[in-house]
Amino acid sequence: MKIQSKGIANKSLKGELLDVYFPIIEFGEKKVASGSVEIKNNLQQIIEVDWTEKDLNRPIENLSDAYLKLHLLSNKFVLPNSINLDGLFSNLPNVVWTNYGPISVNEIENKLHESKINKNNLYVRSLDKFPCLTDYIIPKNVRIADTSRVRLGAYLSEGTTIMHEGFVNFNAGTLGPAMIEGRISAGVTVGKNSDIGGGASTMGTLSGGNDTKISIGENSLLGANAGIGISIGDNCTVEAGLYITSGTKITVLDGTESKLVKASEISGISGMLFFRDSSTGKVIMKPNNKISDLNKELHNND
Repeated sequence: MKIQSKGIANKSLKGELLDVYFPIIEFGEKKVASGSVEIKNNLQQIIEVDWTEKDLNRPIENLSDAYLKLHLLSNKFVLPNSINLDGLFSNLPNVVWTNYGPISVNEIENKLHESKINKNNLYVRSLDKFPCLTDYIIPKNVRIADTSRVRLGAYLSEGTTIMHEGFVNFNAGTLGPAMIEGRISAGVTVGKNSDIGGGASTMGTLSGGNDTKISIGENSLLGANAGIGISIGDNCTVEAGLYITSGTKITVLDGTESKLVKASEISGISGMLFFRDSSTGKVIMKPNNKISDLNKELHNND
């Protein structure tokens, strides 16, 4: 399979690459063609990349590699956790993201000074290695209440709604219609018709030595202010406010019998309700008799 792309890079005054926008990508039989590629000044550069499938599996070697892989994720050409992103952080510079595009960290003070003594119209949105998704790609049939909370490299399926406090990191996202009012950390995927409640969170793999990929299945609900450090399968509900880590001791109720297990032992299980007994403080797991269902009107994002 051939992967051909053409993009525009922005450069600092010293000629350092700050970002790359790829409006033209051919990924086998799939294509993106958002417009022509042309440069307007000497602070821009045309970037052309020709890859084969093996390039998806090698570490990132430069900034254009990094941006192309993030574009492939957000254009939904590849699934989260399916390509090699080793070297991503070391090849992305810290950049000042403004209403006038990316500016080098070493040049922002002069730009701010110029703005203050002139029209005062320079706005700094963030200081980060990653830009927001919608500066490069507008996903189809998706609603995002606060676009600054979704990074380039997020994978958002049609029918996804992200509310104001929802956050989606790179190499993470939704595999179908979903309601996101909480946090989807890097490497985490959420199945169709699932709901991440307000303030809820999922453990990622970027810090703390955690290398376990977390996922949420279909028709599942992570209640408000809840959290998981294990995967849950289809038709699961985690009670509001309950945080389950891999070491959490869970009492499993199965008919008249019960047993105590470590949460990591049942990671990925389907059809279960997780809650904390308000009398004993024990975390309980039992069969889930209620299936989570999204409001179809809220996720009809045509």
